[in-house]
Amino acid sequence: MRIVDFAPEHLEEVLRLCEREGWTTFAQDQKITLRALLAPGVVALVATQAGGEVIGFAYALSDGAIQAYLSCLVVAECARRRGVGRELLEQALARSGALRIDLLSAEQSSAFYESFPHQRGRGYRIALGPS
Repeated sequence: MRIVDFAPEHLEEVLRLCEREGWTTFAQDQKITLRALLAPGVVALVATQAGGEVIGFAYALSDGAIQAYLSCLVVAECARRRGVGRELLEQALARSGALRIDLLSAEQSSAFYESFPHQRGRGYRIALGPS
């Protein structure tokens, strides 16, 4: 497995990973999604297998000094429980330049995130359209 910066040629595979989880926001407008993933302050990474297939994706926003926010982390079902998600999260934080990273998580992901040093908090995700 390799962790590399997201590039436009990864977009289709990233969209497929997100759609398999029921996350449809990125797929609504691929041009807007591409612009968002390449924007300043964004850390977008993909995990690839030896053949180049994308098996994981992380998308974080950062001020580059103190705070980062993990907006999206997804790993293909066939690659779960092999350290892909952990490596993506650790690399996203390291490459962000921030000291900490915050996130919201679905209940089924709690055990994964609780395996990191953390402080539990409460948050809200506000969406005007599909999530």
